Amino acid sequence: MATRIRLRRMGAKKAPFYRLVVADSRAPRDGRFIEEIGYYDPTKKPTVININEERALYWLKTGAQPSETVRSLFNKTGILAKLSE
Repeated sequence: MATRIRLRRMGAKKAPFYRLVVADSRAPRDGRFIEEIGYYDPTKKPTVININEERALYWLKTGAQPSETVRSLFNKTGILAKLSE
């Protein structure tokens, strides 16, 4: 099963709030997921990024592919740097 780490959109219209989830790559964007590993709120100033680092590293090591946006969030929080150590 190919897994992806991606954003799941929540919140009201024009007020997005995202959860970082690990899901099967064939599942719809807001559909079934395996595990929730954090959240991202771009509407707050400064933006709020809260990621469970331990679980994110576990999923990356087991082969889960992050989406482009999630990859940039991992770069901002320093998770990808810890993966290569």
